[in-house]
Amino acid sequence: MIDVQSFEDDREIPLTKVGVKQLRYPVRVLDKANGTQHTSARVDLFASLPQHFKGTHMSRFIEIFHRYKDDLSMPRFLDMLGAIRDALAASAAFGRMRFPYFIEKRAPVSGLAGMLSYECCYAGRVGEGGTRFTVSIAAPVSTVCPCSKALSERGAHNQRGIVRVELELGPFFWIEDIIDLIEKAASSPVYAVLKREDEKWVTEHGYDNPKFVEDVVRDVYAALRSLGRFPRFTVEAENFESIHDHNAYARAEYAGNASAA
Repeated sequence: MIDVQSFEDDREIPLTKVGVKQLRYPVRVLDKANGTQHTSARVDLFASLPQHFKGTHMSRFIEIFHRYKDDLSMPRFLDMLGAIRDALAASAAFGRMRFPYFIEKRAPVSGLAGMLSYECCYAGRVGEGGTRFTVSIAAPVSTVCPCSKALSERGAHNQRGIVRVELELGPFFWIEDIIDLIEKAASSPVYAVLKREDEKWVTEHGYDNPKFVEDVVRDVYAALRSLGRFPRFTVEAENFESIHDHNAYARAEYAGNASAA
């Protein structure tokens, strides 16, 4: 049959990326407690296109991803991109996979279990210039405002927020360990199930541990840097303010021996 995509193109314009976006697919990733877990991903897959090719073969992206879907550990994600690059004779292949990662958390006093969802993302590139792979993790947290606590005779305003980290892959790590690190930097973790005794603990624990977004970012940054495992990383925190009509935000970046920016 005629393969139109392989026809010659004479406009001499190479394309940096061609491929598929917003592919929704069931996948399996590593899970520290259970070995693996099934989840559902939104996937973008691309390859570079030489100037002499009219188009790429879109179906090959899906064919290759399907072969890897049941074992998408961090190293295997790069293997999958390498397979795409080889199949399409491309100088580089790129991919991003966003997925909810579920962890069973127990309430701090009652011990009742519930499932919490954390938004994660793998992003990678495999090409002539080498490989690059990052993992992004977003964890919900609770913070109590230090200023409100210092000013008020009774109570202090608190709010839920999101802390996001993006880590350039060095040695292998578990997503659960990074989430634990993030939650320890907040005023309090967020839970799926709370009885009255748990709510009391969360309220008092947060009140005794007030944090600005700046504090959270700096504490997460310091904890990640102390691990000595990531060549580069970013940390950002966003509070959904309970008494303001805006969100509070802070960010820091680490690259080698550079300080926060």
